[in-house]
Amino acid sequence: MSKKVVFNLDELFISVGIDVGADFSWMSIALPNQQFVGKPYKILHNSMHSLTTAVFKIKEAEELYSLESHIFLESTGIYHYPLFCYLRDKGFNCSVINPIITKNSTNINIRKVHNDRFDSKKAALVGLKPNLKVSLMPSDLALNCRNLCWEYYDLMDNRSAYVNKLRVELRMAFPQYLGIFSKVTTNTALTLLETYTSPSAFIKADKQEIIDTIKSTARFGLTYAQNKYHAIIQAANEANEFGYIIDSISNVSAYISVLSANMTRKSLTYSIPCMSWLIQMRIRVS
Repeated sequence: MSKKVVFNLDELFISVGIDVGADFSWMSIALPNQQFVGKPYKILHNSMHSLTTAVFKIKEAEELYSLESHIFLESTGIYHYPLFCYLRDKGFNCSVINPIITKNSTNINIRKVHNDRFDSKKAALVGLKPNLKVSLMPSDLALNCRNLCWEYYDLMDNRSAYVNKLRVELRMAFPQYLGIFSKVTTNTALTLLETYTSPSAFIKADKQEIIDTIKSTARFGLTYAQNKYHAIIQAANEANEFGYIIDSISNVSAYISVLSANMTRKSLTYSIPCMSWLIQMRIRVS
């Protein structure tokens, strides 16, 4: 036998569901009896008129039904933060909900159609559930750390892509160079390639100039620099026998420039206090 649910009138509220997108969001307003107020409203993020109209519609519903409103925004990457802060600063009770909760909700009287308008209606009805779990909004410090972590991993993904492109170019024109250094992305290897972009350029270059470059970037001493120089010249001569240079090989310089800039940005990321520790912790957790 089902239990009778008794509602406390003091706990009733208007539920405002917002399906957040990158450039615009859809907003729906639901009453405690799950009836909707008007049609879903499209909020344009780059229009103050649209934003103020959304605020007006919420306040109008509050006055019309003499109920306080609770706003529920679906978490969408970082796009929901500006809208959340804007509505919170207007004095509304705002919460963030996981979109998985909205998508997996059952017993909601809405057609099984997936679009932003219906998703905002679904979010509004989900907001009426008494035991709804909402997400905590992180502090500015936590948000900054999260964004920096995303930036770090984005840099690493881009770096990997350009390292692979550089290796492809070298396998075509100068495959012997790949075995000279432990990694083609070491400071010495990239500096030399940026200066001498082909095997013939290494052969024509001044011996002492190359040795000085290796010595200053690797810092392993004169003997190491001389050994690497002889290995490079031998590889360059072999590349004349096995290696093929086409016009697109000039992309090597472009790839090295991107990698150098990427490494600089990565270093700046690590220079932020606690950033290195936070990244290492995320790597261990994942």
